[in-house]
Amino acid sequence: MTILNINALGITLGAPLFTDLNLTISKGDRIGLVAANGRGKSTLMACIAGEIEPTTGEMTRARGLRVGYVQQYVPEDAGETTLYDLVLAALPPEQADYESWRVDVALDELRVPYDIQQKPLAALSGGWQRTALLAAAWVTEPDLLLLDEPTNHLDLHRIGLLQDWLARLPHDLPVMITSHDRAFLDAVTNRTLFLRAEASQVFQLPYSKARLALEEVDEAIARRHANDLNKAQQLRKQAAKLKNIGINSGSDLLVTKTKQLSERAAKIEAAAKPAHQERGAGDIRLTNSGTHAKALIALDDVAVDTPDGRRLYQTGKLWISPGDRVVVLGANGTGKTQLVRLVAQAANAGTAGIKAAATLTMGYSDQHLSQLDEADTPMTAVAGAFDVGDQRARGLLAGAGVTIQMQDTKIAALSGGQRARLAMLILRLQQPNFYLLDEPTNHLDIEGQEMLEEELTTHGAACLLVSHDRQFLRNVGNRFWQIKGKRLVEVDDAEAFLAEEMAAAGPG
Repeated sequence: MTILNINALGITLGAPLFTDLNLTISKGDRIGLVAANGRGKSTLMACIAGEIEPTTGEMTRARGLRVGYVQQYVPEDAGETTLYDLVLAALPPEQADYESWRVDVALDELRVPYDIQQKPLAALSGGWQRTALLAAAWVTEPDLLLLDEPTNHLDLHRIGLLQDWLARLPHDLPVMITSHDRAFLDAVTNRTLFLRAEASQVFQLPYSKARLALEEVDEAIARRHANDLNKAQQLRKQAAKLKNIGINSGSDLLVTKTKQLSERAAKIEAAAKPAHQERGAGDIRLTNSGTHAKALIALDDVAVDTPDGRRLYQTGKLWISPGDRVVVLGANGTGKTQLVRLVAQAANAGTAGIKAAATLTMGYSDQHLSQLDEADTPMTAVAGAFDVGDQRARGLLAGAGVTIQMQDTKIAALSGGQRARLAMLILRLQQPNFYLLDEPTNHLDIEGQEMLEEELTTHGAACLLVSHDRQFLRNVGNRFWQIKGKRLVEVDDAEAFLAEEMAAAGPG
């Protein structure tokens, strides 16, 4: 049963985001919505939720359709509201008075501890804030659920809980989800919409299978485009020959024929559509300046502590050599980021027990992108720090997905995706031989993630990284260090750890 029908929908906000979108949403649909950053995913969801009007086209909703819309961020004026009260406020006043038990049920289903329920949202992590918004939407008993980046700020355990919760929803409840987590999309969706400026594509498949189908479609379009251009070229060659013959012989018939062939060629060229090329992911290319050192980083049983001095674990004797792509595995709060910070400190100023090679050139990006000065503009961050010149800097920024309009804006005003791409560009310009990356895929769209993966793996880059993105760490890592109890040990792969973390999300 169709509950929502989208016909020839288009939205322009300053510039066109997408046009001529056709989509039906039926009961039981679990739709993954995929597009590059800034290409209209959140805007489409807001339109479906009735918060903004489309520029063109129409949207037909089933009578009385209730839409639960989970946005990416908590409202600015809700910081002092407790998690429980935010969810309670989502109910109509009469329900809030007599059916507050619905809030308890929703929070229990999402496994929110009582002490977390009573804290103000401003005091909670981004993950718990996201859970609060989800509970507030779910408690209203929606007929359609829209989830905008629900896995952002969640560790693997909470991602597993979310997957389990989605699996337990009524099977006929349609859900639309945007996410940069490919493994998550594979686990929870059965349809995929690739939102594009033109000719968006829909497949009755989860993300990975849909991506393969999309590549086949794009390849077929590319072949057809090449064939059409070849036909047009042949027609123009024929027209040129006939034109010469017609002029020499004085034949009006040949001159007319020449004109007809040229017109046919022009029509074919005008109708020929090249395959879609996504420009939003940015040109992420990480060069590797190279080193002759046998070990770039050597750890000699380093003690990793909390900021207040509590011992978390010892590293034992470990090292990172050129070409090693080491993934640090551990549950949330076990000290992965603390290790990354110690290595960063060692490379810059020295740390007891950590030896950095003299030839080491480090590129560091933390999960909050704190290496970026938000008071700077992208132009000053690039042209002011690197000898590339203004014109080259603007070209580099445009290639990295930071538009001309945003290049002289404060970095603080950029979206998370734009900041992530700017950070990757600055890393590239530093030309490191060792990358220290703490959650590098946060805010990067799927295209950007795949480009980063390719650059790290094909250029022999050495790196130490932390990531909650299962697909990313599987594709990039060739060595794995796991925090087990009070020790950091090397393991063969990430699979046992991932299975344990995801199993912890199950019932009981």
